[in-house]
Parts: sequence; C-alpha cells; structure tokens
Amino acid sequence: MRGTGVALITPFKKDLSIDFDSLGNIIDHAISGGVEYLVALGTTGESVTLTKEEKKDVYKFISARAKGKVPCVAGIGGNNTNEVIGTIQGFDFTGFDGILSVSPYYNKPTQEGIFQHFMAVQEHAPVPIILYNVPGRTGSNMTAATTLRLANASEKFVAIKEASGNPEQFMDLLNEKPADFDIISGDDNLTLPFLAMGMTGVISVIGQAYPQLFTSMVRLGLDGKFEEGRQIHYRLYNLMKGIFIEGNPGGIKYVMSKMGLCENIVRLPLAPISEASEAKLDEWMKAL
Repeated sequence: MRGTGVALITPFKKDLSIDFDSLGNIIDHAISGGVEYLVALGTTGESVTLTKEEKKDVYKFISARAKGKVPCVAGIGGNNTNEVIGTIQGFDFTGFDGILSVSPYYNKPTQEGIFQHFMAVQEHAPVPIILYNVPGRTGSNMTAATTLRLANASEKFVAIKEASGNPEQFMDLLNEKPADFDIISGDDNLTLPFLAMGMTGVISVIGQAYPQLFTSMVRLGLDGKFEEGRQIHYRLYNLMKGIFIEGNPGGIKYVMSKMGLCENIVRLPLAPISEASEAKLDEWMKAL
C-alpha cells in the first residue's frame, strides 16, 4: 500500500439516508485526482452509525465504482473478536484487495489480548490485513513490540496504519519491521515528515477533498524531494489540522460540502461543526 489511500466519508441526505450519488462523485473526484487506493467504512465513514444492510450497500457501491481503476480496502474491525470473524466470513470480497482492522476499542485489552485478537482474525481473512492503531479513539495503544510480533507471526499482516502520533514508536517500527511490512501514516499533517522516516504512504482524510495536491506531496516525499513537498505541506497545513477541530468527519464533510461534493450532514451522536469552526475552515480554504 504505497502512496495515498483515502478513508472515504459516507455522505448523507437531509433525511439521513445514504447519498449514493454524492458518494459516487467523491470516489470519481478522488480517483481522477490520483489517489492510489480507497478505504471503505473506516472511522471517517461513520461506520458505527450504519446498519448491517447499509454497510453491505456501501461496500458494494464503492467496489463497483472503483472497479478496474484503483484497489479497495474494507474497514472491518471491532472489540468483539467473534463478531469481527463472523463479519469476515459473511463478507463478499469481490472488488476488495485488503482489510483495514482497528485495534479493539473500549475493552482496553492487554497487549497479549490485542495479539490474540488479530491472530484469530487473520485465520479467517482471505485477503491481506492492514492493522490500525489509533489510541486516541480506542483507548489503548498497540505497542511497537506487539505490531512487530504480529508482522512476524503471519504473512496476512502486510502493513499498519499508525496513528499514535508517537515518532519514537514509528521509528522503532521502521527500524525493526520485516522487509515486506509497510508502515502507513494515519495523520495527514504528519505525513511528509513520516515519509522522511521511511513510511510508505498514508491513509488520508484531506486527500479526498484535495486529491491532486495531496497525492503530489506524497509522491514528492516518496521520491525524496522534500523541499518541493514541503511547499505543498504548508499550503495544506492549516486545513489538514483544521478539519479535526471538532473531530472527524465533521470538518471534512463541511469542507466537501463547500466544494459541492456532499451535504454537510453527519449522524448522531456526531453533530455538525460550529459556526466559529466553519469560519476558520472558510478562511483556510480561501487562502488555499
């Protein structure tokens, strides 16, 4: 998974049903802008507020729209190991090239529990797995030692989306990882410096709004052209941070609504961002 993947939003209509027309436009916008792959129903996709049937419809739509253009990764994770396994067993992997699976949240498992969870999941996965460490959401950190243990335990684990924000943990992973295991950034605003450390790409949020600009920055970083990449990094910097002012995906949905790509609607318990945050995003979008 080299380059830019994007964690797609799930656009909604005013009646809170899924807006598939907008989702199609967003997918086309991202692909034409040069993203390397799409991630369906990760955190940004508000997957926890979708019914099982809605999730099936979204997965099917994304894979069909992207068919033959870019690879697709399905977000399948949770804090009930048996339920995650059941979802994988019943999943139609047509058009999907991998799974993004978040470290179990809320339960706060030990490192041994996290290891055993993913080892159980990989036994049933017919496609490669990208691990996902995001302590700010899960309430627990998957340590470098646990990630490396998993990377060496099964060839099913091909990468980790690392969003701990801990540079030392990143460097421990990059220094000791197997040659065929990738470390992927989970933070847009830290992507360029992380590429300098040796990461192979990013699963981005801002990249679906500004795909051409963001993917250009990532490619420059991968090519070692950091002076040129830095110019784009600072052009995007305020927005890369700003879309998370009031959490995700409220900020990115507002930005994309201003671009005419979707309605500015999220499902409860999320709420649209405040007018004060909207004003800041308007200012940064205008400057960009």
